[in-house]
Amino acid sequence: MDNVKITLKAIDSDLIVAWENFFSEFRNVKISYGNILASTADAIVSPANSFGYMDGGLDLQYSQHFGWDLEKKLRLHLEKKYDGELAVGQATIVATDRIDIPYLISAPTMRVPMDVSQTVNTYLAFRAILIAIRDFNRSSNSKINSVLCPGLGTGEGRMPAERAARQMYAAYANIVLEENEIHGGLAWAVEGHMYLLK
Repeated sequence: MDNVKITLKAIDSDLIVAWENFFSEFRNVKISYGNILASTADAIVSPANSFGYMDGGLDLQYSQHFGWDLEKKLRLHLEKKYDGELAVGQATIVATDRIDIPYLISAPTMRVPMDVSQTVNTYLAFRAILIAIRDFNRSSNSKINSVLCPGLGTGEGRMPAERAARQMYAAYANIVLEENEIHGGLAWAVEGHMYLLK
Protein backbone atom coordinates (compact mmCIF):
# COMPACT_ATOMS: atom_id res chain seq x y z
CA MET A 1 0.00 0.00 0.00
CA ASP A 2 2.88 2.42 0.56
CA ASN A 3 3.43 2.52 -3.22
CA VAL A 4 -0.01 4.07 -3.81
CA LYS A 5 0.20 7.84 -4.14
CA ILE A 6 -2.46 9.48 -1.98
CA THR A 7 -3.30 13.12 -2.67
CA LEU A 8 -5.31 14.78 0.10
CA LYS A 9 -6.92 17.84 -1.44
CA ALA A 10 -9.26 20.49 -0.05
CA ILE A 11 -10.06 24.20 -0.11
CA ASP A 12 -10.22 24.42 3.70
CA SER A 13 -6.95 25.89 4.98
CA ASP A 14 -7.52 24.49 8.48
CA LEU A 15 -7.80 20.99 7.03
CA ILE A 16 -4.64 21.48 4.96
CA VAL A 17 -2.70 22.47 8.10
CA ALA A 18 -4.14 19.54 10.07
CA TRP A 19 -3.23 17.07 7.31
CA GLU A 20 0.30 18.48 7.21
CA ASN A 21 0.63 17.94 10.96
CA PHE A 22 -0.14 14.24 10.60
CA PHE A 23 1.07 13.25 7.11
CA SER A 24 4.02 15.47 6.18
CA GLU A 25 6.62 12.74 6.83
CA PHE A 26 5.11 10.23 4.39
CA ARG A 27 6.52 10.33 0.87
CA ASN A 28 3.48 8.70 -0.73
CA VAL A 29 1.06 11.29 0.71
CA LYS A 30 0.75 14.67 -1.00
CA ILE A 31 -1.27 17.50 0.53
CA SER A 32 -2.71 20.01 -1.90
CA TYR A 33 -4.95 23.08 -1.73
CA GLY A 34 -7.52 23.54 -4.48
CA ASN A 35 -10.34 21.98 -6.48
CA ILE A 36 -10.00 18.21 -6.31
CA LEU A 37 -11.50 17.81 -9.78
CA ALA A 38 -8.70 19.90 -11.29
CA SER A 39 -6.33 16.98 -10.67
CA THR A 40 -6.04 13.58 -12.29
CA ALA A 41 -5.47 10.17 -10.71
CA ASP A 42 -6.50 6.56 -11.06
CA ALA A 43 -9.32 7.03 -8.53
CA ILE A 44 -11.20 9.67 -6.58
CA VAL A 45 -12.98 9.26 -3.26
CA SER A 46 -16.65 10.11 -2.84
CA PRO A 47 -17.40 10.73 0.87
CA ALA A 48 -20.91 9.63 0.21
CA ASN A 49 -24.09 8.69 2.02
CA SER A 50 -24.93 5.01 2.35
CA PHE A 51 -27.42 4.99 -0.53
CA GLY A 52 -25.24 6.32 -3.34
CA TYR A 53 -27.12 9.56 -3.93
CA MET A 54 -24.73 12.10 -5.45
CA ASP A 55 -26.87 15.22 -5.60
CA GLY A 56 -25.44 17.35 -2.80
CA GLY A 57 -22.18 18.85 -1.57
CA LEU A 58 -18.99 17.57 -3.18
CA ASP A 59 -20.84 14.63 -4.71
CA LEU A 60 -22.95 17.09 -6.71
CA GLN A 61 -19.74 18.48 -8.19
CA TYR A 62 -18.70 14.93 -9.05
CA SER A 63 -22.03 14.26 -10.78
CA GLN A 64 -21.69 17.45 -12.80
CA HIS A 65 -18.13 16.52 -13.76
CA PHE A 66 -18.57 12.83 -14.56
CA GLY A 67 -22.22 12.91 -15.62
CA TRP A 68 -25.34 11.72 -13.82
CA ASP A 69 -24.96 8.21 -15.19
CA LEU A 70 -22.29 7.65 -12.55
CA GLU A 71 -24.84 8.02 -9.75
CA LYS A 72 -27.13 5.55 -11.53
CA LYS A 73 -24.24 3.12 -11.95
CA LEU A 74 -23.25 3.42 -8.29
CA ARG A 75 -26.80 2.95 -7.01
CA LEU A 76 -27.31 -0.11 -9.24
CA HIS A 77 -23.99 -1.50 -7.98
CA LEU A 78 -25.13 -0.99 -4.38
CA GLU A 79 -28.44 -2.70 -5.08
CA LYS A 80 -26.71 -5.73 -6.59
CA LYS A 81 -23.84 -6.14 -4.12
CA TYR A 82 -25.01 -4.52 -0.88
CA ASP A 83 -28.81 -4.76 -0.95
CA GLY A 84 -28.98 -1.05 -1.70
CA GLU A 85 -27.05 0.28 1.30
CA LEU A 86 -23.31 0.66 1.86
CA ALA A 87 -22.64 1.00 5.58
CA VAL A 88 -20.19 3.44 7.13
CA GLY A 89 -16.97 1.44 7.37
CA GLN A 90 -17.40 -0.08 3.91
CA ALA A 91 -16.13 1.20 0.56
CA THR A 92 -16.73 0.09 -3.01
CA ILE A 93 -15.20 0.91 -6.37
CA VAL A 94 -16.98 1.64 -9.65
CA ALA A 95 -15.63 2.65 -13.05
CA THR A 96 -16.28 6.21 -14.20
CA ASP A 97 -15.64 5.51 -17.90
CA ARG A 98 -13.34 8.54 -17.91
CA ILE A 99 -9.65 8.60 -18.80
CA ASP A 100 -8.71 11.42 -16.40
CA ILE A 101 -10.05 9.60 -13.30
CA PRO A 102 -11.06 6.02 -14.20
CA TYR A 103 -12.48 4.92 -10.83
CA LEU A 104 -14.73 6.28 -8.10
CA ILE A 105 -14.36 4.96 -4.56
CA SER A 106 -17.62 5.40 -2.69
CA ALA A 107 -17.04 5.46 1.07
CA PRO A 108 -19.91 6.71 3.22
CA THR A 109 -18.98 9.04 6.06
CA MET A 110 -22.62 9.07 7.17
CA ARG A 111 -25.71 6.97 6.49
CA VAL A 112 -27.72 10.08 5.61
CA PRO A 113 -26.66 13.75 5.75
CA MET A 114 -26.08 14.60 9.42
CA ASP A 115 -23.57 15.86 11.98
CA VAL A 116 -20.94 13.16 12.55
CA SER A 117 -18.47 15.32 14.44
CA GLN A 118 -18.69 13.18 17.60
CA THR A 119 -18.17 9.87 15.80
CA VAL A 120 -15.24 7.88 14.40
CA ASN A 121 -16.86 7.81 10.96
CA THR A 122 -13.91 9.53 9.28
CA TYR A 123 -11.57 6.83 10.59
CA LEU A 124 -13.94 4.08 9.46
CA ALA A 125 -14.35 5.62 6.00
CA PHE A 126 -10.64 6.16 5.32
CA ARG A 127 -9.80 2.71 6.63
CA ALA A 128 -12.39 1.24 4.24
CA ILE A 129 -10.95 3.27 1.35
CA LEU A 130 -7.44 1.95 1.94
CA ILE A 131 -8.67 -1.63 2.26
CA ALA A 132 -10.73 -1.29 -0.94
CA ILE A 133 -7.68 -0.06 -2.87
CA ARG A 134 -5.49 -2.82 -1.45
CA ASP A 135 -8.00 -5.55 -2.29
CA PHE A 136 -8.69 -4.11 -5.76
CA ASN A 137 -4.98 -4.08 -6.59
CA ARG A 138 -4.61 -7.67 -5.41
CA SER A 139 -7.52 -8.99 -7.48
CA SER A 140 -7.65 -6.84 -10.62
CA ASN A 141 -5.44 -6.60 -13.69
CA SER A 142 -6.00 -2.84 -13.56
CA LYS A 143 -4.31 -1.09 -10.66
CA ILE A 144 -5.07 1.98 -8.60
CA ASN A 145 -1.66 3.58 -8.16
CA SER A 146 -2.92 7.06 -7.30
CA VAL A 147 -5.99 8.34 -5.49
CA LEU A 148 -7.50 11.76 -4.81
CA CYS A 149 -9.16 12.11 -1.42
CA PRO A 150 -11.06 15.10 -0.02
CA GLY A 151 -11.84 15.81 3.59
CA LEU A 152 -14.00 13.05 5.05
CA GLY A 153 -16.95 14.17 7.15
CA THR A 154 -15.67 17.75 7.23
CA GLY A 155 -18.45 19.30 5.17
CA GLU A 156 -22.03 18.28 5.90
CA GLY A 157 -20.68 16.06 8.69
CA ARG A 158 -19.11 19.03 10.54
CA MET A 159 -16.09 17.03 11.67
CA PRO A 160 -13.44 19.49 12.95
CA ALA A 161 -10.34 19.56 10.77
CA GLU A 162 -7.92 18.38 13.46
CA ARG A 163 -10.15 15.48 14.48
CA ALA A 164 -10.71 14.43 10.87
CA ALA A 165 -6.97 14.48 10.14
CA ARG A 166 -6.24 12.51 13.31
CA GLN A 167 -8.78 9.86 12.35
CA MET A 168 -7.44 9.63 8.80
CA TYR A 169 -3.91 9.23 10.12
CA ALA A 170 -5.05 6.47 12.50
CA ALA A 171 -6.58 4.60 9.55
CA TYR A 172 -3.40 5.09 7.51
CA ALA A 173 -1.28 3.80 10.39
CA ASN A 174 -3.58 0.79 10.76
CA ILE A 175 -3.68 -0.27 7.10
CA VAL A 176 -0.60 1.18 5.38
CA LEU A 177 1.88 1.13 8.25
CA GLU A 178 0.25 -2.03 9.65
CA GLU A 179 0.28 -0.65 13.18
CA ASN A 180 -2.57 -2.80 14.42
CA GLU A 181 -2.20 -3.89 18.03
CA ILE A 182 -4.97 -6.46 17.88
CA HIS A 183 -3.78 -8.13 21.07
CA GLY A 184 -3.99 -5.01 23.24
CA GLY A 185 -7.30 -6.00 24.77
CA LEU A 186 -10.54 -4.07 25.15
CA ALA A 187 -8.96 -1.40 27.36
CA TRP A 188 -6.51 -0.60 24.56
CA ALA A 189 -9.37 -0.45 22.04
CA VAL A 190 -11.34 1.95 24.24
CA GLU A 191 -8.29 4.16 24.73
CA GLY A 192 -7.71 4.25 20.98
CA HIS A 193 -11.35 5.06 20.32
CA MET A 194 -11.27 8.00 22.73
CA TYR A 195 -8.06 9.27 21.08
CA LEU A 196 -9.91 9.44 17.77
CA LEU A 197 -12.54 11.70 19.33
CA LYS A 198 -10.08 14.23 20.77
